[in-house]
This record gives sequence, structure tokens and C-alpha cells, in this order.
Amino acid sequence: MARVAVVTGAASGIGLGIARRLAARGDHVALLDLAGDTVEAAAGALRDEGASAVAYAVDVADFAAVGRTFDECREALGPTDILVTSAGIESFDSVLDITPDLWNRMISVNLTGTFTCVQAALPDMLDSGWGRIVTIASSSAQSGAPRMAHYVASKGGVIGLTKALAIELARSGITVNTIPPSLVDTPMARSAEASGDFPGVDVVAPMVPVGRAGTPDDIAAACAFLCSDEAEYITGQIIGVNGGMYL
Repeated sequence: MARVAVVTGAASGIGLGIARRLAARGDHVALLDLAGDTVEAAAGALRDEGASAVAYAVDVADFAAVGRTFDECREALGPTDILVTSAGIESFDSVLDITPDLWNRMISVNLTGTFTCVQAALPDMLDSGWGRIVTIASSSAQSGAPRMAHYVASKGGVIGLTKALAIELARSGITVNTIPPSLVDTPMARSAEASGDFPGVDVVAPMVPVGRAGTPDDIAAACAFLCSDEAEYITGQIIGVNGGMYL
């Protein structure tokens, strides 16, 4: 059965990998991202492959814009059945260099943006008595990370939010789980590498127990299962797709 899936942060990296996976199995997918031209190109490529896909440029930290975008998704595809919140930003700053603006932007995108999208999608899921929500957190929220206090705090909040939502919605046919990736070869990781904030994907990959970096497809495979009928008894869980780095 085809479902309507909304994926945020879907212009590239993990979000795009998830959107592709859900589209390939026949879901109708809305790709949301701040990078309007890039996300439209991604949706166009999916349509060229025969998928049902639409794109919207939106800042998930903008409450009103998120509401309008979900209304447009409903008009284009129908009520939301699946939500995957992959939109996120990162920054590398010493704790003493984190300004109020840096802190607030990190929280507003990574944590508040997740909540805002969930709140916008939930009425449809509650009406149908079925829903799947997967948040994308970060293994840094489990391990900590230097020069990323604001990022780690935001992603730790995503994990806590996921658990709270799972309990609240457990009797409504809606599951809520989180995937905290570790090393994944994405444009964001390569950008941090190029700026000198990260040692490098190829440098860190041999330290992963399975011997390689993760890919967006690795995350997408787990996400697709969590968004299936078969995963109805899995909720409130932290699903570590990390090559064995954090057991």
C-alpha cells in the first residue's frame, strides 16, 4: 500500500537517501529542504524514474512556513502517513565561542524544527489511526563531541522528544523512533572535512568496527523498515545504524 511520506532535509545526504528509498517502494514522497533549487532537482530526478515526488523549499524553524508547506503537501499528495525529520545543521565552535545566535539557530532547526514538523503532521495520523515518525538524531548525543555542545544538545533533545512522543502516541497507532547515525559519508561530512573541522571520512572510516563509513542507503534501509506495517511493535527506540561504533 502506497503511503504519503514527508522527508525533511531531503535535498542531499541522509534525507535524500531516505526519500529515494521510500519512493522506490512506491510511497508518494514530499521532499522538504531549505535549498529550494537543489531539492526541486532531487524531486525531479525521482519523477524521471517514475516516482511520485514533490518538493518544497522551507525553513523548518519557521513555524508558519512549516504549516503552510504541510497544507500544500496534503493538497498535492494527500494526508501525511509518514514523517522523517532529517533536516539539520551543524557547527564547530568552542563552548566559549557559542553566541546566543549560534545556540538559538542550532536549537531552532535541529530540535524545534523537528517538533514543529511532527506537530504539523500529527493531525493526519491521528485521523487515520496510523502513522510512522522517524527522527534523525546523532550518535554524538550518546557519546558527546568536542566543539559541538550546541549541536549535541540539540540532538540529545531530539532523542528525548522522540521518547516522549512515543509514549504519548502509543495507543494511537503511531510509532515514533529515532536513528542516531555516526560516521556517514554525506556532503555535510565532506564539508566539515574540507573546512578542517573533521579529520576526514577516509581517516575515521577504518576506526568503525565494520571497517567503513556508513552511507545514506544504510540509514534509509533501517528507516524504511521503521516506516512499515511490520514495525508496528517498535516505538520509542534508539536504532543505532552505526557500524558497531556505539553498542
